[in-house]
Amino acid sequence: MSEKIKLDKYRVLVCCTGSVAAVNIPDIVNELLKLPVEQIEVKVAPTEKSLKFFDPNSLPVKVVFDEDEWTANWRDRSILYKEPVLHIELRKWADIILIAPLNANTLAKIANGISDNLLTCVLRVYKPDKPVLFATAMNVSMWDHPITNQHIETLKQWGYTEIPCIKKKLACGDIGFGGLAETTTIVTKVYQSLLEMNGIEI
Repeated sequence: MSEKIKLDKYRVLVCCTGSVAAVNIPDIVNELLKLPVEQIEVKVAPTEKSLKFFDPNSLPVKVVFDEDEWTANWRDRSILYKEPVLHIELRKWADIILIAPLNANTLAKIANGISDNLLTCVLRVYKPDKPVLFATAMNVSMWDHPITNQHIETLKQWGYTEIPCIKKKLACGDIGFGGLAETTTIVTKVYQSLLEMNGIEI
């Protein structure tokens, strides 16, 4: 992957949720920026809880927060139809959405159409013909709960691409499935999706 490939589009929105695995966000972002394509632009949309695990100021890309959705004075009727709505703007901007890590709570929200923060609002309005990749991360018992598989299958039926979790020793000390996929695996899946959407055979 050393030779750069000319792609028409490369705008990836990285969404991350409140899992300990969010400590990997800086690595994921930095590896995305190293992909051998000529046009690279990445933004990050974290949930509030995910910010417990990484410093958004350490990222070399733009980070959009829940509170950014509400900077306008929406009580002023004169701004209606004039002020941009952030989750709509992000829907238009992103060519690919990567949700990593996707914890059990936000997985359940997305699968059931709940949109109570910036991340879930973006997913609710995102066009189904554009790629969404998700990499789950949760406790072993959460992973083994039957509702988890139902939620994952719902997302896959919508056309989302699963990046399967892995078996490992988790932060809580439990050993089993639920660990976030390796950064290399996640970034490679994004790269493959980029090539496919540009009609390049892999």
